Amino acid sequence: MDALLKRLLDIAVALGLLLLLWPLLLTAALLVRARLGAPIFFRQTRIGKGEQPFQLIKFRTMTDARDASGALLPDAVRLTAFGQWLRETSVDELPELWNILTGKMSLVGPRPLLPEYLPYYTAREQLRHTVRPGITGLAQVNGRNAIGWDARLELDAQYVEQFSFARDLAILWQTAAVVLRRDGISAEGHATMARLDDERRNKGTA
Repeated sequence: MDALLKRLLDIAVALGLLLLLWPLLLTAALLVRARLGAPIFFRQTRIGKGEQPFQLIKFRTMTDARDASGALLPDAVRLTAFGQWLRETSVDELPELWNILTGKMSLVGPRPLLPEYLPYYTAREQLRHTVRPGITGLAQVNGRNAIGWDARLELDAQYVEQFSFARDLAILWQTAAVVLRRDGISAEGHATMARLDDERRNKGTA
């Protein structure tokens, strides 16, 4: 019953927000086009439930600036003040409502991560792929990007083990407070967050 209620809430909230916030979505899209150029949307393959890949969609927050060899410059260089504002307010996440409507994501769940991270999860951390990934989750209301990978993935596992519809509602309520306070936007020393594969290779835990 909790799983059914969760999916019904996902559909109702995602559809309702898309209808309610379309002026904001349109304005954001026009500003992204004017300030960052095309494409407006950032699309990237992420891993969802059952380790199935899907295309995550967000508003673009970085430029495509490259070095002399054609390689993308570091995130901190490509992230503009406007892009930072989109991240701080979570406006960049709003297109993910479409991912929810299509059944690839949920409002609440572990954040969907990159395919190249798959070899670096422990057996316990792989629990994150037994549920739909979310726009927000237990890790996001307990530090967001400011906490380390070990703590973040442990919180994802705890979410799966302790899932209930009531807890999802509590996480959504806590998320509103986190967004308003603009907490945990980035990890220390990073524009966003260190890569999991780099961190675990350095620790020798691959």
